[in-house]
This record gives sequence, C-alpha cells and structure tokens, in this order.
Amino acid sequence: MKLFLLLPILFLFTACATTTPAGFTKDQAALVTAADATTPMRVWKINNRTDSLLLRTAATDVKVTPDDPTLQLFVDRLYATVRDSMSLGVGIAAPQVGILKNIIWVQRFDKEELPFEVYLNPKIVEYSEEKREGMEGCLSIPDRREKCIRSKWIVIEYDTMTGAHNRERVEDFTAVIFQHEIDHLNGILYLDHLAEHGVKP
Repeated sequence: MKLFLLLPILFLFTACATTTPAGFTKDQAALVTAADATTPMRVWKINNRTDSLLLRTAATDVKVTPDDPTLQLFVDRLYATVRDSMSLGVGIAAPQVGILKNIIWVQRFDKEELPFEVYLNPKIVEYSEEKREGMEGCLSIPDRREKCIRSKWIVIEYDTMTGAHNRERVEDFTAVIFQHEIDHLNGILYLDHLAEHGVKP
C-alpha cells in the first residue's frame, strides 16, 4: 500500500527531473532541440488557454553551463525568434516560447549599434521612484498597445553565458524593455500594470 502511494510522487519527480547540465527538463530539451539554431520557436500567446497558463507561471534560474549544447541552442533559437520577420521585437523572454527558464534577450538602445544581448537569471535589485510613461506592446499579446508607467531607471544583476555575474544601472527605454521582459520571468504581463494604475486592461 505504501509503495502504491509513493508511485505518483516518484513519477512526478521523474517527469520533472532535469536532463541537461543547465537544468532543462526532458520536455524542455525536446522542444529546444526540435530544430536548428536559425529556426524561430513558436511564440506563446494569451489568447490560447494552455499558452496563457504557462505565461502566468514563474520561471526558474538556469545553471550557467556554457558547454551545455541545449543552453547554447536555446539562446540561439530565442534570438532567432525575436528577430524573425513575424516578430521583430526589441526583447523576448524564455516563457514566451514555452520554456520556463530565466533567460531574456534585450536590444540595448543605450549602446552604439543597438546590439541585442542575452541575459541569464536577470533580477532587478533597485527601481527608481521617478517614472516614465510610454507605449508598450507584447509578442504574446496580439494586436494591442497601451500606455504603461515604468521606473525611469533600474539596477539589474545577471549572469552571462561565460559565467560572469554583473551588475549595472540601465535607464530610459532600455530600462523599460528590461522591466517588461523580467516581468515575463515572474508570470507578469504589462496588462497587469495597467490595472495597477486604474486603467482597464
């Protein structure tokens, strides 16, 4: 009888067990390795119930393991997705393609040549009290754009693909992108901020 009761728990543990050094589960790894590095992944959207449930789920940290081929492939495919002609966003978070890991790409409008950069396990450790208002849209929320209030500057900490841990202050529109993408990692959408400021989402 005791063995019977333990079987569901054992099954759950096995199903959730990580299979790659960076911490990707078997199902996540299968999704990532289904195509090559240049192939965009499907963007999950809130108008699909299954997608919406995942987008409302907090992601988990990734283990910084540069020699994990699944991590490198996923980072490349996530970039291919945000730069795909169907998307052409300025940032993207891993949950938006169905992978609950703390990984984002952000276009750095505060740097020369406006490069896209990848960030692992990003956290906002300080928000400015000064605010800015601007239009926001989201790849996971089709056909909508609204004014959203964000902090004018933030301080972030993150890991790099080489294993370094960095801290920096980011301002203006680039800070907005970071806030938007890191929200995704916590299961938060920009529509939630509209409600906070008394705007009907």
